[in-house]
Amino acid sequence: MYREAAVKKEEYQVLEELGRGRFGTVFRCFHRTSNKFYAAKLIEKRRLLNEDRRCIEMEAKAMSFLSPHPNILQIMDAFEDADSCSIVLELCQPHTLLDRIAAQGPLTEPHAASLLKQLLEAVAHCHAQGLAHRDIKPENILFDEGNKLKLSDFGSAEWLGEGSSMSGVVGTPYYVAPEVIMGREYDEKVDVWSSGVILYAMLAGFPPFYGESAPEIFESVLRANLRFPSLIFSSVSAPAKDLLRKMISRDPSNRISAHQALRHPWILTGALTTATISNFLT
Repeated sequence: MYREAAVKKEEYQVLEELGRGRFGTVFRCFHRTSNKFYAAKLIEKRRLLNEDRRCIEMEAKAMSFLSPHPNILQIMDAFEDADSCSIVLELCQPHTLLDRIAAQGPLTEPHAASLLKQLLEAVAHCHAQGLAHRDIKPENILFDEGNKLKLSDFGSAEWLGEGSSMSGVVGTPYYVAPEVIMGREYDEKVDVWSSGVILYAMLAGFPPFYGESAPEIFESVLRANLRFPSLIFSSVSAPAKDLLRKMISRDPSNRISAHQALRHPWILTGALTTATISNFLT
């Protein structure tokens, strides 16, 4: 196995560093056979705990299983030797959705609708394949050179069992669903909650639930008091708010699915004809 990894390593020329993550360092690399550039995530084994290894294995398996999909980051190759693991991914722009929101502030409704539609396409594909992402957040949303949205980082993903329920506290404070924090069993709709929070952040420039510390953020999420401050949301359409309420529903049984969200009029029209959508809703 390690001999094969050594051969594969020779196929790639590692170039400049692109960034550092929890498990390793990402470099731009050049594939000599195809003459194409990719991103290579290099992970030192000696730094890994058992749970870290599970996350890395899950990421590679999930991305391979879900590929190809236009809105999911594609894994190109994966190999390991005695000292390190390497995952080769399609190359994306250096800025994430979080960077875009921080730089631009609130996005226009058509822009936000376009991005949410692409995210929901990825999420709906995951769920249709029996997989929940469980850590959807702006930092995990990338863009390729053609500006197409790519959902990444499947290290916290989990397969849906026969009963379609999962357990375990995973995710990121601002975006995690309340049922996860409460320690209850939950289903794939935790991804819909997170996607709804991202939509709110795109339209407002900040998330709906916040605090000075992780415990305070969790308390805010558990209250799930969804508000639309008039200073920010006076110019946001009623259909956009309607979709937000349906996605950020504290009760998972009342929360719409990713597939249902894709059929919402605000998404179907690209948020361009709000008067028509309002008439549809009434």
